[in-house]
Amino acid sequence: MLKFLKAPPGKPLIAEEKIDKNYKRFRLQVFLGIFIGYAAYYLIRKNFALAMPNLIKQGFTKTELGFAISFLAISYGLSKFIMGNVSDRSNVRFFMPLGLLLSAITMIIMGIFPLATSSILIMSVLLFLNGWFQGMGWPPSGRTMVHWFSITERGTKMSFWNIAHNIGGALMPILAILGVELFTDWRAKFYFPGMIAIGISILIFFLLRDTPRSVGLPSIEEWKNDYPENHEEKTEEEKNNGISAMEIFTKHILPNKLLWSIALANAFVYLVRYGIQDWAPTYLIEVKGFTEQASSWAYSAYEIAAIPGTLLSGWLSDKVFNGKRAPVSIIYMVLIVIAIFVYWQNPVGHPIIDNICLISIGFLIYGPVMLIGVHALDLVNKEAAGTAAGLTGLFGYFLGTSILANIVGGYVIENYEWNGYFIMMILASIVSIFLIALTIQRPKKLNMN
Repeated sequence: MLKFLKAPPGKPLIAEEKIDKNYKRFRLQVFLGIFIGYAAYYLIRKNFALAMPNLIKQGFTKTELGFAISFLAISYGLSKFIMGNVSDRSNVRFFMPLGLLLSAITMIIMGIFPLATSSILIMSVLLFLNGWFQGMGWPPSGRTMVHWFSITERGTKMSFWNIAHNIGGALMPILAILGVELFTDWRAKFYFPGMIAIGISILIFFLLRDTPRSVGLPSIEEWKNDYPENHEEKTEEEKNNGISAMEIFTKHILPNKLLWSIALANAFVYLVRYGIQDWAPTYLIEVKGFTEQASSWAYSAYEIAAIPGTLLSGWLSDKVFNGKRAPVSIIYMVLIVIAIFVYWQNPVGHPIIDNICLISIGFLIYGPVMLIGVHALDLVNKEAAGTAAGLTGLFGYFLGTSILANIVGGYVIENYEWNGYFIMMILASIVSIFLIALTIQRPKKLNMN
């Protein structure tokens, strides 16, 4: 790895009277860095979907374009795991902006050069690259969280950070439309958001810092006097020795049964998330008699409802359950089962109930999505945080989204119709509840770095 990417050594602690002031300033600064930075990642993640109507006019089929876009989800899931491990041994200040910069350049290439959208093979390769660079966003954000925020405040802080993707996802089509208007070129859907993302990558470089120790501050547990039940402080000698990629896998990931359980649960949560989200417009139009405009509004309400639901889940996990994530995730998933069942069984001609159900599912599903990510961070020591975050992402996007929601979900609808689809959604919710319940217990011991 390039030398400048490596995590910096700890600096001598600063004067005690300056610690509180510096800690508060840096915590706000790094939070803004990962919030703005992660929102910017979403400015250049789903642009291809907006460009598909234009590509269809060029002669590409929906099947071809669906094949190409699948490479984005596959590479993103793989990258979150592999690059998550790299992020554990890297300097966040360089790592996160670099991924954003490379992703932006990839989108700019797709927009500026006609050759980049001339064949399915070229588009598939570029989308695979974009997905890989996109995987450099979540793990360093999670790593920053565990170093700068203690366990009993992490759920609340993470819930606020998590809405960055809703904001970025909402801004992306606006920037794409603006780009088309400014440049009178449909390819501006790629390069205009990419140009904005390059500017943001520079901004977050100046905002981010690696760890408290890298700027002469004590650990977050020491400063907040907020130690987990299973806390075991490592000695300075152990801290300075570092840890290899193989050690992270063999000591902190592979034997961690609770982490694997929560990662598998994430696959089924993502199946429900994207299964409901991606097929909602088709279901509402084909079965419930919605117009295209009405289904679009329902889809939008689903996304908007995610923001208060996510914030509430983080607050509940911190303040009501004292840093435990599993109980809130289970409560949310039980309520999701009820909402899916009503959504399914509601007779045609009652659109208000359909909208309420979709809003309820949107409000609820993003809570477990966010909390599982936080839970994964809680289940490992800080030097393995990026890898743990990447593992849940791998299961969520590769297994839950690409295979179960996209491939299996489409097969079930085609062969067993909508009844089979809703049975699948309910069963997936129940399986996720069972797997999350296995993680209610705390790990016996964590080494905190």
